[in-house]
Amino acid sequence: MAQAMTTKEVTQKIIRREKMFILDVRNEDAFQDWKIEGEQFSYLNVPYFDLLDGVEDILDQLPTDQNVLVVCAKEGSSIFVADLLEEAGRTVSYLAGGMKAWSEHLEPISLGSLNETGADRGEVVQFVRIGKGCLSYMIISEGEAVLVDATRMTDVYLDYAKERQLEITHVFDTHLHADHISGGREIAEKTGATYWLPPKDAPDVTFDYAALEDGSHVQVGDTQIDVRALYSPGHTIGSTSFVVDNRYLLTGDILFIDSIGRPDLAGLAEDWVGDLRDSLYNTYRELSKDLIVLPAHFMLIEELNEDGSVAEKLDVLLANNHGLNIEDEETFRKMVTENLPPQPNAYQEIRETNMGKQTPDREAQREMEVGPNRCAVR
Repeated sequence: MAQAMTTKEVTQKIIRREKMFILDVRNEDAFQDWKIEGEQFSYLNVPYFDLLDGVEDILDQLPTDQNVLVVCAKEGSSIFVADLLEEAGRTVSYLAGGMKAWSEHLEPISLGSLNETGADRGEVVQFVRIGKGCLSYMIISEGEAVLVDATRMTDVYLDYAKERQLEITHVFDTHLHADHISGGREIAEKTGATYWLPPKDAPDVTFDYAALEDGSHVQVGDTQIDVRALYSPGHTIGSTSFVVDNRYLLTGDILFIDSIGRPDLAGLAEDWVGDLRDSLYNTYRELSKDLIVLPAHFMLIEELNEDGSVAEKLDVLLANNHGLNIEDEETFRKMVTENLPPQPNAYQEIRETNMGKQTPDREAQREMEVGPNRCAVR
């Protein structure tokens, strides 16, 4: 029988830039919309139903000198095909849990210490949701932790905090998310932490929250690592960034490594594009150019650094990110409003879930989030 390969094992192959061949047995439209991406990966897409009578026709298309991974939506079809390939004399693996598991994998990556003095210098940990391009953060000091833009896979953060003996004291969402379901409120309820949300994004929410406004400060631990809120609208009207310890700039969905945020997920692109430009071209340019930008998403697998993290200095982005280098305002406006990708799957339902207006069960939440993130201007 074929062996399972876990999502963590696949993630490590992506980070190490290893070669791998993926046989994706989902339908072509699903494969074209969203797949496992790696810089050194090769692909063959043959729908499962075309392989029910055997795999002989594809044997000569599969390499024998590298790992072959069979992938499907939930696991069952890939196990069937992988076993047929094993019976035909090939050594292959299948993705445990399929693309649904791939969508949910979070890889914690330490970004290093914060302040330079004291026995506990603090730390920022980036949780990379490799299959969806979502990035969330845990800011740690003196046994305390602050979470930013947590996903619905709340156990990952809670288990990580328990393993490191951390108390989660504050949970932030930089904005009302439309591409994925936030786990922030659930984590706050389970830990007793304060849940913060920008009030301009929250007029219709059904729950209590702390108002995240420009200039809000939160201290983490006794070493006084400071998390300062910076109002930066454009992706949403309430979008808020954070400056952490005068070293990191958490930009939410306003600024990415290779692109900028889209302003249309509330149907207000023409209204919000001016706010987007002001945040990018004025607010951010007044900050220290040495700040390291930590976005809430990445778009391309090539944006991962050698250690798997997604981070870059602000001055590098000011020089190289096309969205930050369009001098004419009208040209910028056209570039943003005329290059919007398809809207995220079920984004209206996701927004209403994050408002507390819907309470879908776990399986419904998984279905709502299937597919790539689409938070950036192309």
